[in-house]
Amino acid sequence: MSKPLTGDERIDAVTFKSIVGQVTGGTLPAGLIGRYPPRMTSTYSIRYREYAEAIWEIEEEGIPVIQARIADWLGVSRASVSEMVRRMADEDLLTAGDGIELTEQGRHLAAVIVRRHRLAERFLSDVLKLPWDKVHAEAEVWETTISDQVEEAMWAVLEDPKTCPHGNPIPGAGYKPPKMKPMSEIELGESLRLERISEELELDAEMMKYLDDSGLRPDALVELVQRDPHGALTVRVNGSPVGVGKFAADRLFVSEPRRSRVPPP
Repeated sequence: MSKPLTGDERIDAVTFKSIVGQVTGGTLPAGLIGRYPPRMTSTYSIRYREYAEAIWEIEEEGIPVIQARIADWLGVSRASVSEMVRRMADEDLLTAGDGIELTEQGRHLAAVIVRRHRLAERFLSDVLKLPWDKVHAEAEVWETTISDQVEEAMWAVLEDPKTCPHGNPIPGAGYKPPKMKPMSEIELGESLRLERISEELELDAEMMKYLDDSGLRPDALVELVQRDPHGALTVRVNGSPVGVGKFAADRLFVSEPRRSRVPPP
């Protein structure tokens, strides 16, 4: 096993409480501490956790998990992926045949890291008020250093969020997704709600800045104005035309607008 992180390398509960106190002027809500058993993720090095997270996210996008795809996702060489896959297989975190699959132990590790990443994004966006397009990169630093106690405190402070600020589900939060389809399949004149932004787009800082500047954030109403022969779209967002290339349109997911419940007379 790899060397666990030391106390100095982790965001401890005292530091977290101090941050919350400064930005909220209050104390941590009670009720969730102790709700979750110990995760023991610190048994594994940061690199193991990054690979487990990448495999989870690639799988989540419905993309076959192969070494070349992991290399592209993480921006590393295929030789590095091959070596890490071998080591993770030896640790019973994944199996590698025609494709790569996480074992039960590997899925548990990945779920914890993805959950902490998306909770961190929520905390950075909702509590610390960091710009929406910046929180993904910051959360990548937080996700591998958050302790169990801090994770539990985050659930309390954020009042049980279901998704990250980009609409991706938080593992273990009980999120029930609506029926969605890629924006690339929207019909002319159809007005739908932007529901989710793929993790693959979140890896591109320039793309996230463009989406933010264009108002393409979850809950935005999007109406198709035009589709060119190559699949690029012109959509109307908040009354303004916005161009969306096919690559992005395939990775932005829309759903029917949510209807408000009308109380009975």
